[in-house]
Amino acid sequence: MKERLKSLLLLLLVAGSLVQSYYLIYRLPGSDTAAKATNTYIKTDNMGPQQRIENMVYPDKMLIHMGEGKHTVFYPNSTFYKLIYARLKGRSFENFQRESVENVDWNKIRTEHPGIELTFGAGIPVSLLERVMQIQPDSLFGAERINRIWIYNAPSESKTHALFFSTQGDVMYEAAKVDLTVQDVQQHVDFGKNWIPYSMQNGGAYYVPEKPLDVVEADLEIGSYTVAQMQQSLFFDPGITRYIREKDGSEIYTDSKRSLQVRQEQKWMSYTDPAAPPAGESSDSKDMLAAVDFVNEHGGWNGEYRVDLSSVGVGQNQVAFQQYFGSYPVLDTPGFHYGKMKLDLQQGNVSTYERSLIYMKPGQSKQVKKLPAGNGLKPMLLAISKDSPIEDLYPAYLPKLDEGKLKLAPVWAVKLANGQIRTIR
Repeated sequence: MKERLKSLLLLLLVAGSLVQSYYLIYRLPGSDTAAKATNTYIKTDNMGPQQRIENMVYPDKMLIHMGEGKHTVFYPNSTFYKLIYARLKGRSFENFQRESVENVDWNKIRTEHPGIELTFGAGIPVSLLERVMQIQPDSLFGAERINRIWIYNAPSESKTHALFFSTQGDVMYEAAKVDLTVQDVQQHVDFGKNWIPYSMQNGGAYYVPEKPLDVVEADLEIGSYTVAQMQQSLFFDPGITRYIREKDGSEIYTDSKRSLQVRQEQKWMSYTDPAAPPAGESSDSKDMLAAVDFVNEHGGWNGEYRVDLSSVGVGQNQVAFQQYFGSYPVLDTPGFHYGKMKLDLQQGNVSTYERSLIYMKPGQSKQVKKLPAGNGLKPMLLAISKDSPIEDLYPAYLPKLDEGKLKLAPVWAVKLANGQIRTIR
């Protein structure tokens, strides 16, 4: 009997010791952080809304070719742009065949064949296009980056041509099976008949409207994310950061590994994490997804954006998010950084993160301005092209801080071959 009591008592002591050890390890204050990965950031307050990559993959413009040398242009968020793009996203494209772009008179096709040309700036990985369009997976085509989709009808042919142009410049892919009829394409093209006519310039490099373009000028009420909010979002332990003030007036906060530089006069920040650990293999689409996730977790989105991607070195990509107001992009200028969010990624990890601290608040005043066109615009473009060939022309907004408000002034943005952006009012 005594032996049984001793055994029972020993069992109770062992059980009590195990329970006590459990609470010591898993239930003491602060023990949650010990179970987390060392690179987990402190949860911050909700600053801006989160976003999905699918909402940021769309063409920067839609060129409508109506035949007989007639053209027009639809820009993002305009009625016909949204209608046509929504319809195209619901149609399927299959059986891709790789072809050369040489030995084809593209100017003739633009001039004579009714069609729709979608442009994607520096290009979008096909793996991301598959998220927004009904594209049949293809091993060869799936590895490409596409900067242009061209859908058109050819005379006396009963099928529609759908071409996807690679950023390599000399390669395109034609979808042998397209869920679009000749009548479908013609209906989309007909939306442009009563729109502002555009004339093709420099072999289709850019288009000039023949009538002045009405664009809204806006004065916006704004707020600003605080340095404390960004510190809480970006540092593992904001309490150990040091403050340094530079001679140029910028403020630097660092924990000896990472740094946050803030320019208060421009409401602009730049975060650097040079010790970002490599994550192994990466790709364009994975970098874009990683960049979106990073912004979702560290600041959120302060407006509407379109995604862009540029290679900056071996194993390194820069993902840029171009901000839009209405149908047109907001320019990022040397004097006032605002219109772009930029992230550099190495092996899928963010090493630098640049963004504006400004966000829009309810309350704005608007008035319509006219951008020059036709014979009033062409001489100005000719003068600019003497410095460098013109690669693109598009309406945009020039941002400016004015008495605590954000003023967005409409301009023509002229993109030159040397990389410069000039503006015309």
